[in-house]
Amino acid sequence: MKNLHLICFALILITFKVSAQDEPNPITTAAPFLLIAPDARAGGMADMGVATYADANSQHYNPAKYVFMPSEWQIGVNYTPWLRNLTNDVSLMSLFVSNKINERSSWGASMKYFSLGSIDLTDDSGISLGSENPNEFSIDGSYSLKLSDYFSMAVVLRYIHSNLAINVDNSDIQTVNTFAVDLAGYYRGEEKNYGTFNGRWRGGFNISNMGPKVQMVVGGNESFIPTNLKLGGGFEFILDNYNTITANVEFNKLLVPTPPIRDNATGEIIKGKDDNVSFAKGMFQSFYDAPGGFSEEIDEVTWGLSGEYLYNNVFAVRAGYFYESPNKGDRQFFTVGAGFRFRSATLDLSYLINTSDVNNPLESTLRFSLSFNLGETFEYF
Repeated sequence: MKNLHLICFALILITFKVSAQDEPNPITTAAPFLLIAPDARAGGMADMGVATYADANSQHYNPAKYVFMPSEWQIGVNYTPWLRNLTNDVSLMSLFVSNKINERSSWGASMKYFSLGSIDLTDDSGISLGSENPNEFSIDGSYSLKLSDYFSMAVVLRYIHSNLAINVDNSDIQTVNTFAVDLAGYYRGEEKNYGTFNGRWRGGFNISNMGPKVQMVVGGNESFIPTNLKLGGGFEFILDNYNTITANVEFNKLLVPTPPIRDNATGEIIKGKDDNVSFAKGMFQSFYDAPGGFSEEIDEVTWGLSGEYLYNNVFAVRAGYFYESPNKGDRQFFTVGAGFRFRSATLDLSYLINTSDVNNPLESTLRFSLSFNLGETFEYF
């Protein structure tokens, strides 16, 4: 990546919600990298993870799952190439660590680093002015606790750093540092017999990135960070001691106000509600402020379906489908994936098949993740 135009294009693609109405009405946020699914296991199931069984990377999707982990320590290492059809130096790297303190509590920590690659700068005469490496990263920690044998909750505190500033004349972009909080819950039901097989219900929610607005541009308006609601459920078909099939469904909604439609001349609001509100008010307002009314609010909810087949806890096959309304970005894709466990290590891989006319940053990209389960072993599920 050699110029600023590619940076702008990358930022547009990772700003997930884009409206396709007659009047453009995008929902944009600061630090959208926080919503990128970091690992290949979830990547094989349409980026779903709020209600699936616990793994090393649960911090991103639902940290309340950590108390149901099968081992004392979990470590996840992930690398996600980004925009591989355009460049080879944009990527998301992440590291997850968690520890099950006892049967009822656990803690976790993670770090995500999103690099926009090396940017070579030149003046009007083509003389080199050096290079820049715009990047964003987050560091967070969680604590989860079982409130009953079947339900747990977790809180997360996150530090967010966004450095997209370029050392050029008249650049108003500034470095941002802020904090956010997550609140999550997870339900894992009791295994019951359903005639020819046993089964178990799962459910979960996660309200992530609740935090103050930030100023990305000097003297400009403040931007919301990507506060997001995940809500999902699943059922586990335990066929026998070796074969398990899980079906999952998940819904996502940005808890960020929809910009109103304004008069181009006066700036007065024609439809919708004023989006210049606090982040707390904006979370509630996001459910009823779309200029297009209820139908547009429904369009702002994305959904996904996925399935996972697990054999003897050593081999997994996965598939999923993700849907976003054509009026809100038109991301639609299938995913496939597989997982292989070698004693304490697990290797996951996934591949995305785009079904939309809109290009996907992960199109034609094979993703890999590596995780480790270490220490004392608890009940697997």
